[in-house]
Amino acid sequence: MPTVPSQPAPGVRLDGRIDAVVHLGFAVLMVASAVRYVMRHSPADNLWTVALAGTVCALYAVTAVLARRREPGRRPPGPARGVWIPWMAALVAAWAALVIAAPSFAWCSFAIFFLARTAFRGWAAYVAGGATAAATAVGLFRMSGWTDVAMLLGPLAAGALLTLIYDKIERDAALQRKLLHDVTQAQEQLAAKQREAGIATERERVSREIHDTVTQGLASSLLLLEAAQRSWPDPAANREVRKASDLLRRNLADTRSLVHELSAPGLETGPLPEALEQAAQQYVDGIRVQVTGDLRPLPSEVRHALLRVAQSAVANIKLHAHAGHASVTLGYLPDAVTLDVYDDGRGFDPGAVPPPSETGGYGLRAMRQRVEQLGGQLSVESTPGEGTIIAAQFPLARPADQANALKEAL
Repeated sequence: MPTVPSQPAPGVRLDGRIDAVVHLGFAVLMVASAVRYVMRHSPADNLWTVALAGTVCALYAVTAVLARRREPGRRPPGPARGVWIPWMAALVAAWAALVIAAPSFAWCSFAIFFLARTAFRGWAAYVAGGATAAATAVGLFRMSGWTDVAMLLGPLAAGALLTLIYDKIERDAALQRKLLHDVTQAQEQLAAKQREAGIATERERVSREIHDTVTQGLASSLLLLEAAQRSWPDPAANREVRKASDLLRRNLADTRSLVHELSAPGLETGPLPEALEQAAQQYVDGIRVQVTGDLRPLPSEVRHALLRVAQSAVANIKLHAHAGHASVTLGYLPDAVTLDVYDDGRGFDPGAVPPPSETGGYGLRAMRQRVEQLGGQLSVESTPGEGTIIAAQFPLARPADQANALKEAL
């Protein structure tokens, strides 16, 4: 796949524009200063001064190119520092000779100063900038006939002021780069934590799906096969084996569905009471679902959670309760939907449930997580020898609230 060339950072683009303005200003000022000098001096003086000015222009161009290639974010790195620093030193020396010999070129000192600060770092930048300011001061002082002290002190003061301003700009830029680096690192760390949280959430969800379908179904199938083994060759054994085979087929379908879309085949569509009854009868024959309140459509995530909670609760009845009777009640309230799974089995102490392990103990925890993720509540009422009630409640928006929300949206 072709790679997309990286775009320069906004700061690099801005620096490039500033450099272009400085270089253009240097060219314009050099031409204007040269014209002014030629018009005011004899041809004999013009020849050597113009030649020196041409040398300064050539050195400036070479140094500007090398300095540009050296900056971070630019094109591939240029020559080593030891190679191009002599060019800048030669430029400063040539410039000092030019501005002392022909103070008409003094206005170009600003471009030389900025180029020196761009090319050099640390003490070298201060030396180059100071030399530029000193040469300009000497040239202007010479032009005044060595009498105007302002001509001497003005360039030195301007150089000191520009140095302070440039240092402040560099410190601010360094701080901005550091803050940008810190923000980038924080964003990367946040993204990594979000990915980890997403992976952990997905693992929890998949583990609940597997527990509520495949694990519970396999455990029930194992009970049926063990019962058939104990009663073999009694005719009832054939019935138990047949039921186990049917349950294993449904678990195979569940597993295939989990691989593709993590939904329960045949249960995610159609009336909810019928789907709940079908899911419950996979584990307890003859169990019925009673409905209270007025049926109405439910959000898909609530419907899915109701199915899984019912499956897990009824599977626990099959595996642990040894109940003679069990029932499921689906209730529609104005602002909630409830699911109650009751059995008259041997019950247990909810406060003494062992933590999840390889041998089990995951069902109640998975049900509670599933319900609470949707803002609902799960309660378990049970006493040893007196049966169990598992009650789940999911909050819903009132029909009137939904209608008002729809009106506001329109």
